[in-house]
Amino acid sequence: MKKLLLIFLIVNICVCNINSQIKSNSDPNKYLFIGTYTAKGSEGIYVYKFNTQTGDFEHISNTTGIKNPSFLSISPNKKYVYSVNENDNFGGISAFSFDKKLGKLKLLNTSTANGDHTCHLEMNADGKHLAIGNYTGGNLGLFEINTDGSLKENPQMINHNGNSINKDRQEKPHVHSVNWAPNQKDLFVPDLGIDKIMHYKLVKGKLVTGVPAYTQVESGTGPRHFTFHPNGKFAYVIQELSSQITGYKYNNGTLNKIETVSTLPNNYSEKSYCADIHISPDGKSLYGSNRGHNSLAIYSINQTNGKLKLVNIESVNGNWPRNFMLDPTGNFVLVANEKSDNVTIFKRNNITGKLTSTGKEIKVSMPVCLKML
Repeated sequence: MKKLLLIFLIVNICVCNINSQIKSNSDPNKYLFIGTYTAKGSEGIYVYKFNTQTGDFEHISNTTGIKNPSFLSISPNKKYVYSVNENDNFGGISAFSFDKKLGKLKLLNTSTANGDHTCHLEMNADGKHLAIGNYTGGNLGLFEINTDGSLKENPQMINHNGNSINKDRQEKPHVHSVNWAPNQKDLFVPDLGIDKIMHYKLVKGKLVTGVPAYTQVESGTGPRHFTFHPNGKFAYVIQELSSQITGYKYNNGTLNKIETVSTLPNNYSEKSYCADIHISPDGKSLYGSNRGHNSLAIYSINQTNGKLKLVNIESVNGNWPRNFMLDPTGNFVLVANEKSDNVTIFKRNNITGKLTSTGKEIKVSMPVCLKML
């Protein structure tokens, strides 16, 4: 009898946990975090509630006193948020705890990033290692994370060397993003200044040079942001200076080129600079942002060979789309337009990948990065 009662209790607990998980996953209300530049009056990081069924939003809170928390990363356990402090003279990193009940961030600590213009960061899935990139500093770092979510001091730092053919933009290394591969061991680092995607491997808590050490891109293209397909077989880099996207087959730390495509209309001749790149959660669509043309280039992805087919180039209804995101359901695309001080919201067609403006926008000064949990 006691054994039957114990089995009943265990089964009941498991069912309750499953139901709780289903309820959590089906809740359409997510937290939206907006990282900003603070030069024109922004308070820092803004927290909103966002409904993934309706596209409606509500301001919940924001930080104060943090300068230029432009790019953000969320810990795997969803308890902590990390931001760069993208400053001219020695950039930095800030760590926050997040109260999901109140929707508020609390500063834990800050640390120097050992380089100017810290522009990107990404947390490893182990929740213990935070990779960072310094644009003007031309270097990257690896922070260890304390058990309370705060940053440990004295990060590992790696300096890049070299330059490329664009004398105005590629006079020295410019690390632009740090990107963990699906295995969470390989780290790929596009460097705009040297036209290389550098490759590192996480070994015993430290980054070591990968094999191969880098993937060369075409001279003068300026690799910026990088993303992996959900199937883990393909990877894509967006090139700021040439307004192009290059696709690769990814296998065991190696990138083998598939093709390169343009993000702009054939007849467009004015200045434009690519910024961000993302793939829809279903793996069907890839999006890349154009600053200047002020648009998102939309492609369908061949699931067999990773090749891209242009679907449409859609206006973002704003100026200078520095960053954008797809919500976890893939129903909406949100675009952070830095120079028009707004986040525009689009409904996504889950079959074609095309976007339709909802007419809704979040007004916030100089938005740079969007994250959601």
